[in-house]
Amino acid sequence: MIFKILTKGHRNVTSLHKSTFEITKDAEIGPTADCIIGVDMDQTMLNFPDEFKERIADSSTRIIVELKTENGFDEITGWGHEDLTLTHPTDIVCRKSDYTCDRTLMIRADKAARDLDRELICDLKNGKTLEVTIKLC
Repeated sequence: MIFKILTKGHRNVTSLHKSTFEITKDAEIGPTADCIIGVDMDQTMLNFPDEFKERIADSSTRIIVELKTENGFDEITGWGHEDLTLTHPTDIVCRKSDYTCDRTLMIRADKAARDLDRELICDLKNGKTLEVTIKLC
């Protein structure tokens, strides 16, 4: 199963957070938002089909998030969990830890914001479009 989201970068993207990365529906972020890599996304977790949500709420589901800009690409792998409610109306967070909340898409991710491809981050600092593809395995 696949779900795609379009978002864009912002001049305040720093991508320095060591345990998470986030995309948001908010159009503006401050300079201390070191985990946010994309703003003004066109869809949220509330738009996920029910079957997609059911698969994510299973700890045996492997989740792959592909991030693609004009000049950069990265792939992050993590896992679903029974406690993932996927109900936050504006934010999607991928976490290296096991922490879950309504903003969490996946846990035990193999990368956080500071680990992402630097060409991708450069594009995002310059406001380029970010295509986010979420694949469930």
